[in-house]
Amino acid sequence: MESCHVLLAVSPLLKPSILTVKANSQSFNSGAALRCHSFLDLKSSRQSDHKFQRKFLPFHGRCNNNTGSSGIRDFRVRATAVPDNNAGNSAKTAEILNTLQLGSMFVVWYLLNIYFNIYNKQVLKVFPYPATVSAFQFGCGTVLILLMWSFNLHPKPKITKSQFTSISLLALGHTVGNLLTNISLGKVAVSFTHTIKAMEPFFTVVLAVLFLRERPSFWVVASLVPIVGGVALASFTEASFNWIGFGSAMASNLTNQSRNVYSKVIMSKEEETLDNINLFSVMTIFSFILLVPIAVLIDGIKLSPSYLQYAASQGLNIREFWVRSLLAGFCFHTYQQVSYSILQKVSPVTHSVGNSFKRVVVIVSSVIFFQTPVSPVNALGTGIALAGVFLYSQAKRMKRKTKDA
Repeated sequence: MESCHVLLAVSPLLKPSILTVKANSQSFNSGAALRCHSFLDLKSSRQSDHKFQRKFLPFHGRCNNNTGSSGIRDFRVRATAVPDNNAGNSAKTAEILNTLQLGSMFVVWYLLNIYFNIYNKQVLKVFPYPATVSAFQFGCGTVLILLMWSFNLHPKPKITKSQFTSISLLALGHTVGNLLTNISLGKVAVSFTHTIKAMEPFFTVVLAVLFLRERPSFWVVASLVPIVGGVALASFTEASFNWIGFGSAMASNLTNQSRNVYSKVIMSKEEETLDNINLFSVMTIFSFILLVPIAVLIDGIKLSPSYLQYAASQGLNIREFWVRSLLAGFCFHTYQQVSYSILQKVSPVTHSVGNSFKRVVVIVSSVIFFQTPVSPVNALGTGIALAGVFLYSQAKRMKRKTKDA
């Protein structure tokens, strides 16, 4: 066995292969087995990067009987690829950063939702015109969307004629659902409205059975029992109970879940597909256009200088009113935008679980901020309902895993 030292340049992505190398040596016997320990210059796979990483690696070769005029012999070597540890580290770093980004998005989603409910309730207390308030909030969202598209923060959608019709129907449900929610928030405590809205899974299952012909699993149906029972218990013991507030929240559940079911139907067609953010953005603009005339019809023109001057004479703090209205409008749009952004990164079931915890956070924070009186039985009913929502999310996850299997 003879030895030599050879300088060989290979790519870091090189697979095990046979290479022909020329060595400046006269002492190799024909066909001799060689064990060479060489310095390999590992060149970057990018052609524009001319940096070399030097590695000391073993390889085996066999000398050929071909000798040129300069005494340089050819021999064949088997090269082995070098594991790129940097790639593994980069993947782990990217995964950690992605997890941190997703976690921060959930935190922002929750915080924006908390602040929206607080500012919105404060506005509705002194300005009891939910249609006008809702139209103003959609108007704030429309301004933010136009700025987003103007600065190319998100690509503008190209809407076909068929999409226009479908999205108009979705926007109608979106408009009515948010209007009914604001009517409820204006009549009852924030915590009670969100307790009632925990009934959303019940309407989702019923509508999916009726219109999508979906058969819910036993565990999905079982999870609805604590939801319905908990909401009923909380309603019977709610200090701020009001039939208009209760009925509006229930109607908003029906409207919002009808919108979601219809969205599944039309968005299952490839030609109808828009990404979540653009779908929400277009619905917001349509909702603003739809709600302005409805607000004028129901409330009259309540944001005119003359009316606000009259309201100020009745004790309304105009500056405080505008600040809170703008903050509520900003939070209203951005929390939904963040929600749709999260939905693009996680599965619908994971998003549903996050939404369940969000409702808990909003209820607790509103009770603390507004010092809402809560009886032990009322708290028990709310807790049972929210636990049922969580169980529903887990049941949906089990069903999805069964389908995938």
